[in-house]
Amino acid sequence: MKAIEQLRETWRRDQVFDIVQPAPAFDMNIDTKHGPILYVEDVSVSFDGFKALNNLNLYIDDGELRCIIGPNGAGKTTMMDVITGKTRPDTGSVWFGQRVNLLRCAEHEIARGGIGRKFQKPTIFEALTVWENLELACASDKRVWYILNRSLSGEQRTRLEEVLVQIGLVEERHRDAGVLSHGQKQWLEIGMLLVQNPRVLLVDEPVAGMTGEEVEHTAALLTSLAGKHSVIVVEHDMAFVRSIARKVTVLHQGSVLAEGSMDQVQNDPRVIEVYLGE
Repeated sequence: MKAIEQLRETWRRDQVFDIVQPAPAFDMNIDTKHGPILYVEDVSVSFDGFKALNNLNLYIDDGELRCIIGPNGAGKTTMMDVITGKTRPDTGSVWFGQRVNLLRCAEHEIARGGIGRKFQKPTIFEALTVWENLELACASDKRVWYILNRSLSGEQRTRLEEVLVQIGLVEERHRDAGVLSHGQKQWLEIGMLLVQNPRVLLVDEPVAGMTGEEVEHTAALLTSLAGKHSVIVVEHDMAFVRSIARKVTVLHQGSVLAEGSMDQVQNDPRVIEVYLGE
C-alpha cells in the first residue's frame, strides 16, 4: 500500500518520470562479436566556449570492469551524460554494441535498453521498503496504472530474491529505505538497476561517505558484477580504485591522458603531474 500511496503522491500531470517511460525502440540483442559493448569515438562537447570533452575516445569491452579517474573538470560527468543521452555531443559517435547508435536514442530509451546509471547521491523511494523499491524497479510495463495494480510473476520474484542476496540486504527487505545506512542506500540503488538486467552499469563515486566496512562490501559487489555486466566506475578514492581496478582510464581536459593497469597509470609521469601529484 505504501508503494501505491507514494506513486500517487509523486505523480504529476506535468511531469513524466523515468519509471513510466515506454519501452526502448531499439533492438535489445546487442552485437558484441568484436569485443567492445560501448564505443565512444571522437566525442567533443562544449559549454559556453569551455570544452568539457575534446575528441574523447573510449572503448569498453563486454563484461569489463573499468575505472575512470581524473581531476575535477576532466570530463568524467559529461562523458556519462553523453553515454546516457542527457547531453548531446557537438561531434563524434557513441555506439552500444555494433548496431545501436545511442545518439539517436532518447534518454529513457537508453535507460530501459540496457544502460543503467547510478548517481553519487542515492535516488531511492525512502518511504518504501527495500523490497518495494526493487519491486517498482523491475516493472516491465512502465505505465503508471499498471504499476499501481500489478503483481509480481514467479520469475520476477525469484529475480528480486537473487538481487537481495547480491546487494547484501536480505535481512533489510522489510525495512523502510529511509532508515538504511548511507552505504546500504547505495547498494539498494545498485539493486534497483540490477533487477532491470542492464548490460552496462555507470557508477558515480560509489564509496563517497561510506565507512571502511561499507567500502569493502561495495568493492566485493562491483567486482562480482563484472562478467555478466560491463561496469564503469568513476571514483576519486585511489585506495578503492586499486582494490577493484582491472583497467584504469585517466581523463584530463576532456580526453584520455593514460590507460592501463593501476600500476601503469600511477607511475605515468603525466598522470602524476596533472592528477596524482596534486
